[in-house]
Amino acid sequence: MKRLPSGWVRWFKFNAVGGIGILLQLGTLALLRGGLGLNYLLATAIAVEAAVLHNFLWHERFTWADRPAANRIKRLLNFNLATGAFSIVGNIFFTKLLVDAGIKYLLANAMSIALCSVINFFLNDRLVFVVSPTRGKPASN
Repeated sequence: MKRLPSGWVRWFKFNAVGGIGILLQLGTLALLRGGLGLNYLLATAIAVEAAVLHNFLWHERFTWADRPAANRIKRLLNFNLATGAFSIVGNIFFTKLLVDAGIKYLLANAMSIALCSVINFFLNDRLVFVVSPTRGKPASN
């Protein structure tokens, strides 16, 4: 019988994927804001969505690989509705709050990512990559 990862192992995997997603998000934000001159809030929303898509692919294959989905498109939609929406709203809210407090937009965005990450882990673990309680098998998301 295959042993399932502990909560701590999954948390480590989640953060490893998230760390790469952070680099992607901050790089995209810097390119959109600094290179293309977009407003930092619009650039934040686009950068978050780029990281959300990246993170979904890696969480599906790495973090929650033991919980396959029957319908990956539905799972992607659930992921975007749960963690994606929260990430975009949370990042915009906290980034604006921190920028208004005098923190530069890239640092403010990095701090916003940290604030949102714990909630995102639980949204993913409990709503997106779920195990069916009746059969103990992955739910067909």
